[in-house]
Amino acid sequence: MQRNRVLSLLVLVALVVLSVEGAWAGSPVTIGIIQYVEHPALDAAREGFLAALEESGLHLGQDFEIDYQNAQGDASNLSTISDRFVGKKVDLVLAIATPAAQSIASKTADIPILGTAITDYVVARLVDSNEVPGGNVTGTTDMNPIKEQIELITTLVPDVKTIGILYTSSEDNSVLQAQIAKQAIQDLGLEYVEMTVSNSNEVQQAAQAIVKRIDALYTPTDNIIASAIPVIHGVAVQSKTPMIGGEEGQVVSGALATLGINYFNLGHQTGLMAVRIIQEGAAPATMAIEGASTFDYAINRQVAEDIGLEIPAHLQEFFID
Repeated sequence: MQRNRVLSLLVLVALVVLSVEGAWAGSPVTIGIIQYVEHPALDAAREGFLAALEESGLHLGQDFEIDYQNAQGDASNLSTISDRFVGKKVDLVLAIATPAAQSIASKTADIPILGTAITDYVVARLVDSNEVPGGNVTGTTDMNPIKEQIELITTLVPDVKTIGILYTSSEDNSVLQAQIAKQAIQDLGLEYVEMTVSNSNEVQQAAQAIVKRIDALYTPTDNIIASAIPVIHGVAVQSKTPMIGGEEGQVVSGALATLGINYFNLGHQTGLMAVRIIQEGAAPATMAIEGASTFDYAINRQVAEDIGLEIPAHLQEFFID
């Protein structure tokens, strides 16, 4: 009798354990994606992130679920989305662009947050250091080779004397890039003119004003500017002003050229970090911020023709159509 009771108890325990393990295995991880604004670079980063999950053997609907929210460049939307994710108790957040990461990081110190398309996590006050983030935030940086991008301007426009810098004053990553660009321009013995905007409604007027004072224009990886590249393109083509963008998406949308990051690859790199968190239990606090390992040239052939600029032969292999 006693032996039967023991056996029955063991069977019951085993069934409970199997039930719990089965429930855990059958519950997909919920990943909240908060994207600041819609434009090609940020969209590509998101697509690369999802591709990395699938390539690592994680399947949408089975192993993970996605709650994707786009704030459309609005700070109040960012706050609402962040509250939604915290209230929903998502397992992981992908924050695309600095404002998105700052918003969700201000709402939770517990949910793991991975950022991408963020230039400097320390300047944005998201981590203690790039090497040891120290909290619940880590990710990938889209810091560009700004010095080399400025040098590309001098290659494409040898007689350039004054370079304009157009960026958003409220974006920390843009302010940092502008500072680096100004120093690089001065180091080349050239002059710069900077002009800032606070929202997309100001972009066209700012572009029209700055092209009258410069020989070439530089636009960093700035979310408001990136979403308005077609507007700036219209102004730049009319004034025959070469525009060097911070990344390839800007070139696709109407900038002349860049030496920049492939945002799909950057998002993919971030996705691999997510896999480490999901499958291995890695902690963001000890996961160093990762940067892109390679940069690519991209040149818009049509824009070059429209502004009457001849591209050097050694760069023509980087034409995009």
